[in-house]
Amino acid sequence: MKFPDKRTVDAVRRAYPPGTRVELVRMDDAQAPPIGTRGIVQGVDSTGSLLVAWSNGSSLNVVYGVDKVRRV
Repeated sequence: MKFPDKRTVDAVRRAYPPGTRVELVRMDDAQAPPIGTRGIVQGVDSTGSLLVAWSNGSSLNVVYGVDKVRRV
């Protein structure tokens, strides 16, 4: 997996500031919350992954370029 450059990570941070509400569309993880689970973005790490507090108590990250959420 190739990590995004700083410009891309900065763009993700602008698009998903802390407090942004999201809904899970796709996650490639056996422990993933169910599709449609909603959560609140806590931040974006240096790899462009979203740090999300999911409504079901999970805290799995949304991996940049692999998983997908939509803003709600």
